[in-house]
Amino acid sequence: MKAYKFTLYLYLIFGLFFLYDTVMKYQEGGDFKISLAFAVVAIFMFFFRKRHIKKIEENQKNNQ
Repeated sequence: MKAYKFTLYLYLIFGLFFLYDTVMKYQEGGDFKISLAFAVVAIFMFFFRKRHIKKIEENQKNNQ
């Protein structure tokens, strides 16, 4: 279960990195849409996986 929690925060780190990359590209006048899309997907995956892990832990507690 610890590996799930580790990868959970990797999504958040990548989301923040791509958000930073989006801001930098926007300020330079470059094409920032792909970086923005990756940031949104990564941050969405963080919250989705967090909710999923919480449900798994609750199911394990109820089954014991």
